[in-house]
Amino acid sequence: MTFAPATWGEVDPAAFTRIAVVSPHFDDAAMGAGHLLASYPDTTVITVLAGRPPAYPEVPSEWDALGGFKPGDDVVAARRLEDLAAMNVLKSDHRWLEFPDHQYLAPADRPTPGDVAPVLAASLDELNPTAVFIPMGLGNPDHVLSHDAALLVREEQMNRVWFCYEDHGYKHVPGLLAWRVAKLLRSKPWPTPAIVPIEPDEDLKRRAIFCYTSQIAPLENEHALTARLESHVPEQFWRLDAPPEGWEGMADFI
Repeated sequence: MTFAPATWGEVDPAAFTRIAVVSPHFDDAAMGAGHLLASYPDTTVITVLAGRPPAYPEVPSEWDALGGFKPGDDVVAARRLEDLAAMNVLKSDHRWLEFPDHQYLAPADRPTPGDVAPVLAASLDELNPTAVFIPMGLGNPDHVLSHDAALLVREEQMNRVWFCYEDHGYKHVPGLLAWRVAKLLRSKPWPTPAIVPIEPDEDLKRRAIFCYTSQIAPLENEHALTARLESHVPEQFWRLDAPPEGWEGMADFI
């Protein structure tokens, strides 16, 4: 499918025919792009770190313990059930990739962008979305991994329209979002705030997020979840595209 050229943030509506949202963890797409998912009829969330680890730690991590998990619990099984409930609220399909969360693996055993990219590419080939929304990749190693892997896939799948969404919570860490925007500008899939029509439904988005029962307490503890939801922080999407002709050198001044 070919799309009309973008003009100062406008996007050809045909780009939103089929949407895939790449989510590092089960809850990230609902938090960063929940309104988007609920606004369009053909959406799928691809969760990258949705796999079971070779073994859970004997003592649950602080994050898992805050979520109510105890030694011996199958955390991923519980979170998959939560994800199914949230996707039902958002009326979105799902795909789960079998990579474990970084918290369960030693640094040397964690997947790399090169490991993830072919698997993510295969999912996108199967779904054949017209638009792909990926996380900005802020603050958390799994978010950075998902972002970097998706950029590798983008290089091979330029027939789709690519966007970034802002990682909920992490986008408020001082300087992180600006750092990522500058990094993208220098590498030349230029990020431009896009006009993405959505129909915000704050109650529906909240219901979807609160399906992730085991995540609520740690999100309140580390990301001020309720305060963010009550402030109705908007969802912002950035189109990734080549620089306008003649503007390429602007990245050299960063």
